[in-house]
Amino acid sequence: MACGIYLPLAQGQSISGTLSFEGNGSHLEANHVWLILVIVLLFTAFPSAFSTTMIALHIPINRHVDRIVLRGSAFVFRKYDSTEDAVQRRWSTIFGIASFFTPFFPGVNIGRVDHRGHPFRGRSCYHWLLRGLLTPFALTCGLFALALFAFLAATYMTVDTQDQPDLQNDFRLRALWTQMALIPPGDHSLCYFKNMRPPIHGILIPGSDQLVGAAPARVDGCLSAIAATLALWFRKFYLARIAAVAEVTFILLGWGLAQFPHLVTPDVTIQNAAAPESTLKLLLLALGAGAVVLLPSLFYLFQIFKRQEQQ
Repeated sequence: MACGIYLPLAQGQSISGTLSFEGNGSHLEANHVWLILVIVLLFTAFPSAFSTTMIALHIPINRHVDRIVLRGSAFVFRKYDSTEDAVQRRWSTIFGIASFFTPFFPGVNIGRVDHRGHPFRGRSCYHWLLRGLLTPFALTCGLFALALFAFLAATYMTVDTQDQPDLQNDFRLRALWTQMALIPPGDHSLCYFKNMRPPIHGILIPGSDQLVGAAPARVDGCLSAIAATLALWFRKFYLARIAAVAEVTFILLGWGLAQFPHLVTPDVTIQNAAAPESTLKLLLLALGAGAVVLLPSLFYLFQIFKRQEQQ
């Protein structure tokens, strides 16, 4: 998702360097399949949580969707429009700006969803635009999400640019810098969590019995971050990619465990927002049947684009 952030920055490099985005950008758009899946799962399995979130976060969610559409459109026009430098720079700039805000807005939304003490229900989207969304914590979460996606994208590109050593080293340095950029917003969020009442990460606070399972995920995330940094430093790029995936996975897992059982704090939980049992059973059957078709299709799609890139 954040790979496009680096595209405008590559204008001064060789054309072969910027073409490295061509082989990856197309199949990365398949990631939106997962975005659609999450939305469908939310309004099917937890309709009241979907309603509450979409009303209270209507403005940033729509801005997020706008950036996704703009990003995909700019990528297509960049690929098939005129090859003149001015035209390519224009679409690259639009693509890069849209790629910047695409991960930023979900981070802001997460910061607002985690904001305790102020129920969502009964409030308008304009109320929450001014209260919660524009707070330092929500904006910090947005920057953290942006840096996290930028780190993951740069780490992935170090493997895909093995035949271009200069460009590979450039992505290596960007991955290291974005990994370091994760520390300030991460520390700010941790301090905020500790001061919340009730604390969202109760496991981090002595005397609290909440969410014992969140601590191992946080520790594993830190260890994965250290492993990814060392792998990048010593140019073990395949290992760095695996460690980066583990780092992001543990961060998301830790957030989910810390949030449990709330879907939207403080008043929307898994229990009171769940759909009827019959709906949940049918949803599980649909997911199983869909996975049989979806997963092989995505694998085949990735192989096609990788083969074209190699040719």
